[in-house]
Amino acid sequence: MFYKDPENVYRVRPFEAFDWLTHGFGTRWSKSFGSCRNLATLHQIHSGDVVDAGGRTGCLGEGDALIENTPGVIVGIKTADCIPILMVDPVHRAVAAVHAGWRGTVQKIAGNTIREMRNRFSSSAENLHIAIGPGIGQCCYEVGPEVLERFREYEPVSTHVDLANINRSQIEDCGVPAAQIYTANICTMCNRDFHSFRRDRHQAGRMVSVAGVR
Repeated sequence: MFYKDPENVYRVRPFEAFDWLTHGFGTRWSKSFGSCRNLATLHQIHSGDVVDAGGRTGCLGEGDALIENTPGVIVGIKTADCIPILMVDPVHRAVAAVHAGWRGTVQKIAGNTIREMRNRFSSSAENLHIAIGPGIGQCCYEVGPEVLERFREYEPVSTHVDLANINRSQIEDCGVPAAQIYTANICTMCNRDFHSFRRDRHQAGRMVSVAGVR
């Protein structure tokens, strides 16, 4: 489902059915995303908070997910092990970009975003197409007992948490068909093509994940 283009941007093949959509998961800004002057971002705080870009660009305050349906505006989030999620509503031509770290996952930020898309754009969960991008995998994401306790409802079998799969479960619980959820299954700590805070600490860069209506 995911492939790397010549500009080293990871894209989702099913998203290419939507000729009005700009999207990608990259380790740096790509010209294919359009002008960075059209980008809306947030000061990410590891929350469950969702912000409606509403046609605005620049940093729009604090939060960890952006939704938008204005043509020409790109919403983007930055990650370096946390899970990036892009959501697309092909019926109402609306998009979302979600930053899901462990705290945001506990607060069910993916589900919060789906509800906000429904409230603002009349999006229906059964129509959404959702891509869960590269992030730290269960293989490398070992956590302490205080974090593991927060995921007890997902019955983790070890001290390693699978953030991508937990977010996928939360998205399915909202009514999104499993066949419309696409998971990269790429661990950013294992794969040196990606930035990883856990691997490189403060030397790490950031991946940018974007979506927008052309």
